[in-house]
Amino acid sequence: MLRFLRIQHLAVIDRLELEFEPGFTVLTGETGAGKSILVGAVGLLVGGRASADLVRTGEEQAIVEAIFETADGRETIVRREVSTLGRSRALIDGVLTTSGALREACGGLVDLHGQHEHQVLLDPSSHLDLLDEYAGLRESRSAVGSAFAEWQRIRSDRERLLTGEREKASRAEFLSFQLAELESVAPTEGEDAELTAKRQVLANADKLQRLCDEAYEALYEGDNAALTALGGVWKRLGDLAALDTRFAPYVETRDAVKSQLEDLAFFLRSYASSIDASPAALQETEDRLAALERLKRKHGPALADVIATTARVRRELNDLENATERAAQLDADLIRTRDGYTRAAGALSRARRKAAPEFCGSLEQALATLAMTRTRCEVRFTDVDDEKLWSERGFEQGEFYISPNPGEDVRPLARIASGGELSRVMLALRTLATTDAPGKTLIFDEVDAGIGGAVADIVGKRLQALAERFQVLCITHLPQIAAYGRAHVRISKSIKNDRTLTAVQHVAGPDREQELARMIGGVDISDVVVASAREMLETRAGRPSSLRRRKRT
Repeated sequence: MLRFLRIQHLAVIDRLELEFEPGFTVLTGETGAGKSILVGAVGLLVGGRASADLVRTGEEQAIVEAIFETADGRETIVRREVSTLGRSRALIDGVLTTSGALREACGGLVDLHGQHEHQVLLDPSSHLDLLDEYAGLRESRSAVGSAFAEWQRIRSDRERLLTGEREKASRAEFLSFQLAELESVAPTEGEDAELTAKRQVLANADKLQRLCDEAYEALYEGDNAALTALGGVWKRLGDLAALDTRFAPYVETRDAVKSQLEDLAFFLRSYASSIDASPAALQETEDRLAALERLKRKHGPALADVIATTARVRRELNDLENATERAAQLDADLIRTRDGYTRAAGALSRARRKAAPEFCGSLEQALATLAMTRTRCEVRFTDVDDEKLWSERGFEQGEFYISPNPGEDVRPLARIASGGELSRVMLALRTLATTDAPGKTLIFDEVDAGIGGAVADIVGKRLQALAERFQVLCITHLPQIAAYGRAHVRISKSIKNDRTLTAVQHVAGPDREQELARMIGGVDISDVVVASAREMLETRAGRPSSLRRRKRT
């Protein structure tokens, strides 16, 4: 979800800061006020092409910065800088990144509908996902993906066994040497930590023995031993308890305290006698630690990595030594897993082709309500004969074809010329099926192009319904759509010192009524028009979204 947007020196926008709410937000204003520039600014943040023409006249660079909030509540700060030389810099959470990495990281946060280059749904690879989601084929897709992964794992194992005999011999010799080196040390889990602690003890053996002897003598055997002195203390406490019962609880702990101190004394004596203070013991520990460190430098960094490498080398060497038997087993597994994949993928393919006409019919009906009454839709499948091109998505590729005009052949979705038609197709697709996570930001520009009246009302309802799952931002010139918004942002421009300035303002209450009245009646706004705007808001006001706004810190 887009929570905050800051723009500096971008086209007619000098400085602008805007907070966004969850749910459905409409953006309105006069033509040329800068509404589409806001969309372009967000486009820059998701990896759109930067141009020196975007920088405001007289400035050195344009800056766009935003805070996105993911579904798990984590914030991501994205910044894009464009210079007058056409160079750009992108930063994610303060770290420089490339435009490609920016597209990959932020493309899943925003979809822009109305500007072709940013629309995820124009990528044919996403069309099968939508069809599968519409047809309820998620489990079948998962089964195909699992079968494909298992088949590929077996195929990779089989290909490794197909190396040449000379290469196998060389590899086996290297693995034997490596395994001998590892097994000569034969490390165990956590051994390095235990040896480090042991080295600490051996290196300080004399000091430890001295301290133990001194503590033992002071506690137990010395002329002024603590245990002997405590005998007098306990006798006096007994006399005190006889006179005042408040001392009784301390007398009762006498045996426990004495037992603990005696245990400590005996442990001090046994610990001191158990220390091997010989140089040979310390050297043996040092040598063992050095051997473990050599292995960790080669196969680590942790000892657990060394142990894992030992197991892997042993398995690979065993596979090479038993290549013939292993190859026969893998060949059988390869046939089994390939058959499992083809069965799952075949079932998925048949289900897709069965669901495609129903999906197209539903899409045509949805478009008919959006003033595209005679639109024809098809899903065209392309079978992939080369099994090297098969994937976790199945055998085929699929793409949506659409003809919005009677008499015209259906064409790929990406080749629809009209931005308004394309936005409405995207709106219809979004309401039929979606694979996006809740809270994603959908921005619709030009969705109201060429429509009005009842159709605009339907578009507004669709956008409002879509906002129950996503954050929806819509730039519109139609009051019928604007009235459905949960929040309303007015974009205006003014002339100051012979410079055009764009300003934004959240409007509510009477201000929103005035903005809708302007959209209805133009310059001359009568009380009747204001009353119409008020009635429109009362009848179409956006119901509360299931998403909740979080305060920006």
